[in-house]
Amino acid sequence: MSVMIKETAMSESEMIAAAERALADIAKIRAGVGRVIFGQESVVERTLVALLAGGHALLVGVPGLAKTKLVETLGIVLGLDSRRIQFTPDLMPSDILGSEVMEQDDQGKRSFRFISGPIFAQLLMADEINRASPRTQSALLQAMQEYHVTVAGERHDLPAPFHVLATQNPLEQEGTYPLPEAQLDRFLMQVDILYPELEAERRILLETTGIEDARAQNVLDPERLKDIQLLIRRMPVPETVVEAILKLVRSARPSQGHAETDKHVSWGPGPRASQALTLCARARALYDGRLAPSIDDIRALAEPVLQHRMALTFAARAEGMTVRDVVARLVKDI
Repeated sequence: MSVMIKETAMSESEMIAAAERALADIAKIRAGVGRVIFGQESVVERTLVALLAGGHALLVGVPGLAKTKLVETLGIVLGLDSRRIQFTPDLMPSDILGSEVMEQDDQGKRSFRFISGPIFAQLLMADEINRASPRTQSALLQAMQEYHVTVAGERHDLPAPFHVLATQNPLEQEGTYPLPEAQLDRFLMQVDILYPELEAERRILLETTGIEDARAQNVLDPERLKDIQLLIRRMPVPETVVEAILKLVRSARPSQGHAETDKHVSWGPGPRASQALTLCARARALYDGRLAPSIDDIRALAEPVLQHRMALTFAARAEGMTVRDVVARLVKDI
């Protein structure tokens, strides 16, 4: 969330014209993804909103729900240099970041050369991220927040744009390492992937088990994506929406005068959640064809933005409550 972007003034007419071009491009992106990913409109929307807002997303779902296919499709449609890392317990930080190797020239002079790892991509898929050890998971922290890595004391900048789409299986916990809170907070959203609707699954059966399979096609390039991301940061946010964001996020924190939160929440979201809601609300508005976010955007994004930034008390878990239940109750107040 700390990406520095140089601002330049835009008139209202220029803003509208830029938004219309962005809407046309977003329509192409949606159509391109829809050629390969059937149904799952909410999942596609939230994942694209995270990318348009310039952030990272954590995709949570059982195996076989096309998480990998979605990331692969997005990379092709958006024209991004994509890499995939299959996380395993024996994966080391150098397997992700890269390492320095010693070389010797013809004169016998020795020197070190940095060989970049797969993290040097514009779209990185971290598959089953919770299977890697905490040491390896932490290798992504600096990259996801500061957009560069440090190896042997040397800074190496990552490509722009840079996005991480990580997947996680919510069922199998054996041989996994829960992500630390600091890393979860780096994800703009947690996108829960559920089973497809009947008609979507029927289409999947008919169109993916034949000789020919639908293939994604490129419709955008990285520079154009960066332009749209900059436009989203320029979009105005009504004061009512700002107040709704502040009210929602602050009400999700204990010791803020909200009795139900004090009873059920052990720790709540920080200011980064407010930043994430603001950016995602702008992106969702543009995705939906609007030039300014509304409170409806906040209601729609509250769960994916807040659920991985909160933890319940033991008493709340014993009662069978979930973070989604708490967020749903807080959303009603706005």
